[in-house]
Amino acid sequence: MIALDASALLAFLFREPGHEAVADVLERACISTVNLGEVLGRFARDGHDPVQVLSRLRASPLEIVPFLAEHAAFSAAILPRTRHLGLALGDRACLALALARGIPAWTADRAWTALDLGISVHCIRKL
Repeated sequence: MIALDASALLAFLFREPGHEAVADVLERACISTVNLGEVLGRFARDGHDPVQVLSRLRASPLEIVPFLAEHAAFSAAILPRTRHLGLALGDRACLALALARGIPAWTADRAWTALDLGISVHCIRKL
């Protein structure tokens, strides 16, 4: 199992660089509802119906995980260690899900690879 950041799922959905890597792991991927909100927001911003996009994502093998109080606590706890990278709540929500489950976090943001949080961080974009 892996935790997808919004950037990784958006790369897959828009066929951006790195989308192939996400396609290969989608059947064993999960995403926080916080990151899902970011993805749906991007579609809404672009004039698409987020309810239809949500319906399609629910029909995929992607596991949608509610943002729990435990995740909120992890997200808050890593704030001091991630501040220098400017990670937003959505970024930390993905990392918190990965920490809670002990699974790798996948992102399109190369800066995450500098983190040392006790979990594997994989950037889907090649250098």
